[in-house]
Amino acid sequence: MNEKRKTRISKFLSLVLRHKPETIGLVLDENGWIDVEKLLVACSETDIAFSKEELAEVVATNDKKRFAFDASQTKIRASQGHSVKIKIEFEEKTPPPMLFHGTADAKVELILENGLRKMSRHHVHLSSDAETARKVGNRHGKPVIFQIETKAMSEKGFKFYVSANGVWLTDAVPPEFLRIYEAK
Repeated sequence: MNEKRKTRISKFLSLVLRHKPETIGLVLDENGWIDVEKLLVACSETDIAFSKEELAEVVATNDKKRFAFDASQTKIRASQGHSVKIKIEFEEKTPPPMLFHGTADAKVELILENGLRKMSRHHVHLSSDAETARKVGNRHGKPVIFQIETKAMSEKGFKFYVSANGVWLTDAVPPEFLRIYEAK
């Protein structure tokens, strides 16, 4: 399968498994899972039909590991980033001393004033490296990378989790724990 097709399927899966399953008549279970066969049938009725083999390739090769199969390979869900209401139980973890968050320069003043908030998502997403944060920031405009003082946050009782694809999650990052790491 070529990269263009993989990207198209991945973007469609993000829409359906993270934000709007109803666009193809699906409902995610309380933990965000959907039966693979139901997904394939629903997608076959759209202009982006794909096979089980193509789905498996997208899941296996997605650079951000956005999607995961259950142990039986009969269900699939997005690893994190949902705007639909679901319950994914993440294990609490001790974060490294610093994490990063990438955003667009247009949002910097608001973030410095109010901190990072989850907005329509379940958590604030943080990266373990500045390069990943830069890529995220690039998607939204001229990137600015924030360094998060996670050690200090942990000492104040903030909790951190890691998704299956290695994205660090927390409920909020108050402004006092933010520093501009890099601005282009």
